[in-house]
Amino acid sequence: MFKNVAELEAKLAEPSDKLIEDLKKIEGDIMLLGVGGKMGPSLARLAGNAIREGGLNKKIYGVSRFSNEETRRELEEAGVRTISCDLLDDEALRSLPNVDNVIYMAGNKFGTTGKEYFTWAMNSYLPGRVSEKYKDSRIVVFSSGNVYPFVPVSSGGVTEAVSPDPIGEYAQSCLGRERVFEYFSHKYNIPMAIYRLNYAVDMRYGVLLEVARAVNEGRPIHLATGHVNVIWQGDANEMAIRCLTVCDTPPQIVNVTGPETISIRWVAQEFARRLGKEPQFVGTESDTALLNNAAKAFKLFGYPRVSLLQLIDWTAEWVAAGNTTWNKPTHFQEREGKF
Repeated sequence: MFKNVAELEAKLAEPSDKLIEDLKKIEGDIMLLGVGGKMGPSLARLAGNAIREGGLNKKIYGVSRFSNEETRRELEEAGVRTISCDLLDDEALRSLPNVDNVIYMAGNKFGTTGKEYFTWAMNSYLPGRVSEKYKDSRIVVFSSGNVYPFVPVSSGGVTEAVSPDPIGEYAQSCLGRERVFEYFSHKYNIPMAIYRLNYAVDMRYGVLLEVARAVNEGRPIHLATGHVNVIWQGDANEMAIRCLTVCDTPPQIVNVTGPETISIRWVAQEFARRLGKEPQFVGTESDTALLNNAAKAFKLFGYPRVSLLQLIDWTAEWVAAGNTTWNKPTHFQEREGKF
């Protein structure tokens, strides 16, 4: 059990031996573009710890607007070289240091409806500018399982061989991001990996927290989207960094999530047992859901180190203790692509 956020952050930043070995194979410094989001700070700390434990001579740069100065301060204390930058400002983007390795995490999802123009600028225009700036680098591109179609819950999830079929403007702009990066990968022979993630979780946000809080507070759980995938954020971060070893042109596509197709009804009942509550359900499960198959990632990087039952235990304990959470809902129930 994590007693506080500091212990949680320390766990998220524990590198595996495999991560350290992979970083030894990668030449040059690493820049995280969009480091200020949900996953960026913990990913930066994880990379920094792996570099220190491996005795490697690499720098980590973290680039963001940094609307939260506390996040910037904490990253600096962890040894990350932070740069405040509006990436849509072309002059500011061009002035960034040149590095051998880029992890592109910038993007916009929530608040898309009514501000579609900004979402498309961030998700589909900016990748072209970044590709021009970093045409001599390796680039890992954060994307989303939202680019895929909904599939039968019995299918085992979508593999990388399935053609994208995005629903809604956010998902369409994510595919736009991928296609623009792909274009520049071909144009400049940029080695890239496109990292399609479905639902990273830690104790402060994510699908499991949302279900656990609903159970704990006696709120109804809507079952229309009755199945999901999740992965511990520490494992998702590690796979993102290790994707630098598999960058190629045309881009390598890698689905990243946990191995289970999880029933929302089942996971709610698991939380109910741990929290001593009765779950409340509304509706019935649809036959389809947005599901990834990450078998390729497991072949490349191994299975996640943190199991689903461990995540359920940790989340239940976190909720029962009334610990800090973020107001960053996943909207995993959304079936029309409106964010």
